[in-house]
Amino acid sequence: MVITKDGKEVPSWLEIRHSGNDFLVGRFVGSGGSARPISEIKFNDGKFSFSIPPQWEKGSNLEFEGQRDGENLKGTVRLADGKTYPWIASLAPTLHRNMNPKWENSITLFNGKDLTGWHATGENQWVVEEGILKNPKPKSNLVTNDKFMDFKLHIEFRCPKNGNSGVYLRGRYELQITDNQGMEPSDVLFGGIYGFLEPNQMAAKGAGEWQSYDVTLIGRRVTIVANGIAIITDQTIPGITGGALDSREGEPGPIMLQGDHEPIEFRNIVITPALDK
Repeated sequence: MVITKDGKEVPSWLEIRHSGNDFLVGRFVGSGGSARPISEIKFNDGKFSFSIPPQWEKGSNLEFEGQRDGENLKGTVRLADGKTYPWIASLAPTLHRNMNPKWENSITLFNGKDLTGWHATGENQWVVEEGILKNPKPKSNLVTNDKFMDFKLHIEFRCPKNGNSGVYLRGRYELQITDNQGMEPSDVLFGGIYGFLEPNQMAAKGAGEWQSYDVTLIGRRVTIVANGIAIITDQTIPGITGGALDSREGEPGPIMLQGDHEPIEFRNIVITPALDK
């Protein structure tokens, strides 16, 4: 799903499903935040509509209207700012895969010296000091120049007290990095695929300690090992999370490090792509 706002494409995601035989419900993901539930989708004379409250936005409810347009859906949305914008949506790809692919040689994404192979999404605040990749203050996200489809990723990070960051897989699915040691697991806390997949346990270490994620992403199916503990095993990611670079899920995408919240540090970022067949 793409909302066109002020001439720019806003990656979004919409799920519509039956609740019993007579009602439609769903979920929506916008430019930011997590998947939010749609309690009822009204359908009449080939058109549908629904309303959801704002999440992190300030203002009025989001009001959607839509209809079929060939193989796609199209419509309008009145956002929390009170303005109305057009949107279009197409059926998401299934991304079925051979779950035992052959792997290429591993690639070191961060050389420990500079930002070679990366670019910022805006004004750059990222620096490299003593082999560590840092954003001293919140500003831009950092994105790999190369794109990947299926892969295994190893990444190490150090999160400050009350810190909040994330790693976007293919630039579309946020794996949360947050200071949550000792808390109950949640899909919006440490180790969760933001708003979608909840870890089976809280594996976070304390603030200021080096931690690691080992991720295997094949199609939509993801396995996450946090600090040596398997917390998500072969689960399906339904769609893009808030803050995604785009909604073109059938295409390769980059690794993106979130840098628009608190400061965060990274090191030892290595990716092993699946061999294309």
